[in-house]
Amino acid sequence: MQLGDVANEGAARYGKPLDGVRVLALEQMQALPWCTQLLSRLGADVVKVEHPRGGDSGRGSQPAMIDPEGRSVGATFLRNNLGKRSIGIDFKHPAGRQLVLDLAPGFDVIAENFKAGALARSGLGYADIAAAAPRAVYVSVSGFGNTTSSPYDRWPAYAPIAEAMSGIYEFKRTGDDPPFVAPVGGLGDIGSALFASVGILAALRHRDTTGEGQHVDVAMLDSMVAITDLVTNFWSMGLRDGDLGPLIMHGFRAADGWFIVQVGREHQFAKLVEAIGHPEWVDDPRFNTRQGWLDHLDDLLRPAIEAWAADKRKVEVCDALAAMGVAAGPCFSDEEVVHDPHVAARNMLVEVPRTDGVDQPVLVPGNPVKLSKVQEGPEARVPWLGEHTDEVLRGELGLDDERLAELRAAGAIS
Repeated sequence: MQLGDVANEGAARYGKPLDGVRVLALEQMQALPWCTQLLSRLGADVVKVEHPRGGDSGRGSQPAMIDPEGRSVGATFLRNNLGKRSIGIDFKHPAGRQLVLDLAPGFDVIAENFKAGALARSGLGYADIAAAAPRAVYVSVSGFGNTTSSPYDRWPAYAPIAEAMSGIYEFKRTGDDPPFVAPVGGLGDIGSALFASVGILAALRHRDTTGEGQHVDVAMLDSMVAITDLVTNFWSMGLRDGDLGPLIMHGFRAADGWFIVQVGREHQFAKLVEAIGHPEWVDDPRFNTRQGWLDHLDDLLRPAIEAWAADKRKVEVCDALAAMGVAAGPCFSDEEVVHDPHVAARNMLVEVPRTDGVDQPVLVPGNPVKLSKVQEGPEARVPWLGEHTDEVLRGELGLDDERLAELRAAGAIS
């Protein structure tokens, strides 16, 4: 899918579910920007507030491309900011802080993801915004939350920090190996973003009913404890040290790579051994318990499965197992994901043309939320730093050229 393309075009007559919802986002990196990008894809108008010098710290990530002004735009920024407008305001400057407070009543959602308490110390915390815009929903995404004290309040947090503290790294670590960090990209960021999205929609619904805004407080560590639920749940049920119980959930080798099989029920095991040519194992006493499956995984099951799969591609293996009712999936490489027909059919990659002469477009994940009565797209490129400052301040606050020049000279805006 390219910028400007649409899917489900027949649904255009319905509009988008968040048409008319306006978001003022004091955001950086990924946890909140992913959330507000999702809201934008669903119709919200998102205005992103960035520091005039440097902007969102995600712009400084690597790899990067060069924007039309010769500035670096990092991958983290590129994949989290489609369809937004950017204004450059230094909200630590008194005049910049006042601009944010003046803008707030025109927006439904004021969102921030700075370290807990940072915005309050700058005079832009929940109490400050609620006084200026009592109907606004105020959203905070931080490592450890804003509304209760935590022993980790002074700790900075990125996604891997919250992931590690959820217990999942230790749960998956083996022997004396170091933990495998960030095994699924920004799980801590995107998981937190999803919970923030749900909180925003719930708070807007509450506002529609009561007329009152409220504070939506999402901690990344809370989000990870929720997503990695088996860590604490299994501990409470007697399993320790990453023990998943008697379950086949392992990787096996095919002719062109690896595939994963999950079998946790007796009828699934019967289908698996039938598929690999050993139906007699259903009645074999060595396999008459689920623990027996694991006890003989490496000496019997794995050699048999891999011998059966040795002359088959991993997709063929999984297709054959699926036909028998056994859940299996190929371990795709990055290039295989990029060229996967399912990914293409579901518009799950958006091509963003580069502005620095590189032919290969930047690929950004599409919107995984498919709605039958909502047109998908069109997507718009990320904003350049401060690109919409004058447009927004003129349109929202009626500032004229003279006042904009004064604010710019004072360093309050870009």
